[in-house]
This record gives sequence, structure tokens and C-alpha cells, in this order.
Amino acid sequence: MDDSESRARAEVAAVNAAAGSDPVPLGIITPITGPGDPMGGELAVRGACLGAAYLREHGGVLGGRQIGLVLQNDQEGAGPDQLMQRTCIGGMAKLAVYDKVVAALGQWHLRTAPLVAEVAEAFGVPIFVENSHSTITSRGWRTVFRTYVAISDRLPMMVEFAANQGWRRIAVLASNTVFGQMTADTFLEVAKERGYDMEFLRFDFDQETTTDVREQLRAVAAFQPDMLFNSAVVRTNYMVINQAEELGILPGTPMMVGFPFPMRATDYWRLAGEAGNHVVWPAIPYRPSWSGLTPMGRWFTDAYLARYGTFPPDNSLNAFTDVTIIGQALDVAGVADRGALLDALEAKEFATWRGPVRFERGPVHWHHSPPEFSLMQYQKVGQTLDEASVVYPPAAATGEYVSP
Repeated sequence: MDDSESRARAEVAAVNAAAGSDPVPLGIITPITGPGDPMGGELAVRGACLGAAYLREHGGVLGGRQIGLVLQNDQEGAGPDQLMQRTCIGGMAKLAVYDKVVAALGQWHLRTAPLVAEVAEAFGVPIFVENSHSTITSRGWRTVFRTYVAISDRLPMMVEFAANQGWRRIAVLASNTVFGQMTADTFLEVAKERGYDMEFLRFDFDQETTTDVREQLRAVAAFQPDMLFNSAVVRTNYMVINQAEELGILPGTPMMVGFPFPMRATDYWRLAGEAGNHVVWPAIPYRPSWSGLTPMGRWFTDAYLARYGTFPPDNSLNAFTDVTIIGQALDVAGVADRGALLDALEAKEFATWRGPVRFERGPVHWHHSPPEFSLMQYQKVGQTLDEASVVYPPAAATGEYVSP
């Protein structure tokens, strides 16, 4: 079969075949089948596997041992009669008790991540989270770490940009997922807290069952918004774009989206078409021409391009980063032990694609070392990620915002 699950399991099997007789086990708990986002999970697996390959190429860990990977589908058993929020708990417990992993990573869905993290905390398993959940690294948990940007980090910049553009009438379409609701809620909360004179028209819809938001979009058209904020997730994000174009809202109305799916340029233009031009999205500085890539970062992008034929998306980058940090921390710990690894993760700086990171118990970023971020925009149909313009903040901008 040629699907996300079979491809991901083949990748992990190849890593484990090269791991020798005494590997250090790391768990990957991520979606590789529905009802979640199996492509998101597959991309995380790719990054983790390349992380293991990087460590192997650079001498292994703990004096020459290799990383072995245990892949756990957090959607296993999920369906109409069994929520993924329940199945993911059992998956993490299996990794902790049966597979005895020294650490874990790969949580992609905001719906499952807090539950998986709570199980990891109960068993003392260090876990790296690959998503943007606003509060998961502010709960003071000893075992939870993150190297990605949270919703609560990036939404203030997005709201500020909207205010600077003079956008006062804002229409919001949000899926009822944790991500969709948290992103939309945060936009409105920040606007209120900062006293921006904004008027909102908001519609929420069910992620699993909704295939048509034309009725809501007709109300949006009548509202005549200055900007349409698309707080949908995988699948429905493009549904909103396509149906907004069908009804004549796009491409004439400015649009912002809640996560950086436009960076996958080939898929983006195929699925969004001309209506995707001039959309603004939150982004980290990572792209082929960025001069800040470290040798480790360049190794990763070159290896990913050679294997998969494309520039790696950020969720692959996150998983690669987390595996290589765990490998470095194991060497600091000197032993494959969860407690010693936790101590090591708090004790040192670790090399990454963007330079050194450190995990501190900060009031805002507890065990959370996010990269810098900005807002980007394609300004011509068919542009690549490298050709997109950074339009905000002014200090990082490579071009002016272009209104559709």
C-alpha cells in the first residue's frame, strides 16, 4: 500500500535496521491514519528519521549507540465510536510502560497533545510537542518541551498588523477544533485587550462534517469585511478559500490564515489557485535562502531535498530538531535514563538549525524555546517559498504588503 501509515512505518523500519543491537528507544506518537491528519504525522516521522540519521552520521549517542524509533499511531482505534482523545492516552502509556522509551515526540494535534503530555508527565517521560497549543508549555510540567511557536506568541503580531493596515471590519471563519477555536479566540481577545476599534462577524463550523460554508460566506459578503480571517485547519482551510473565491469574496478581500500551510508552495497553488495570492500567513524565518541556517540546518534541508525532492516543511524540521536535541542531551546525561535526561535538558544549550537553544522555567516560555517569526505573503501566483515577501514586522520585512 502507498499511504501515510505504510510510508511512515517503512521509514522507521529503515532507521531501526541501521540502529544496531543496543539502540536508545525514542517514541514517536503522531497521527498516521485518520480521523486525524496522517500527512502531518508522516512529515513528523520524516523529520525524526532524518534526526536519527544525523546523529548516526555524527557518531551516535552515549559513546556510539544509535537511536531506535518506536512509532505509535495516536489515532489507532479512533473513529465514530472512539475519540482520538481516548486512543492517544493508551498509545502514550504503551510507549512509557511497554516500549520503555527514554523520550517521545510527534504530537501534532492540539486535541490530543495535552492528554498525551499529561500521561508523559505521570510516567516521567520527556516529551517534545510539535504544535502551537498556547498553554501546553505554561503548566509547569517537568517533562514537556517545545521548539515551535505558540498561538499565543504569533497572534499579537497578526492582530497588530491588521490594525496597522486599518482593517476594522473583520470576518472570522473558524473550525471547531482546538486549534481553530484557540486561534480565533486569541485574535478577538488580543484586539479587545489592546483597545483596537474592530468589529467582528464570526462563524464557527464543525471540522469533521462541514463541506459547505457558502451560507456563512454570503453573510460575510454582506458584511463587507476589510479582512477575512481563515481559522480553519487541514482540508477546511482550502474549502474556505475555494468557496470564498466562488462567491466573489476572493481574491478582492484581504485574507489572513492561522497557520503556515502556504509555505508548502506546490500544494498551496494546486489547492488554492489564484485565490491564494496575497494571503498573509505567520512564518518562521526558515526557507532555502535564509542566511541564518546553521550547518546542522543545512544538513537537514539538503538531506530532505535529496530524499523527498522538496524543501522540508516546518513540522518535519521540528521533529528533526527535537530528535537531535534529545541526542545531545543524552550525551550530557551520560546514560539512557529519563530522569537524567530531564536534568540534562534543563542544564545545557543545544545546537539546532537556527543556533543554540536553552530550556528554562520562564514565566512565559516554560521549557519553550521558540524561533523568531514574521508574516509572509505571496505577491504573484506560482511563487515559491523563497520568492514570498516578509511583510511584517518592519525590521524583518523584505517587501511591502500588497493588497489584492
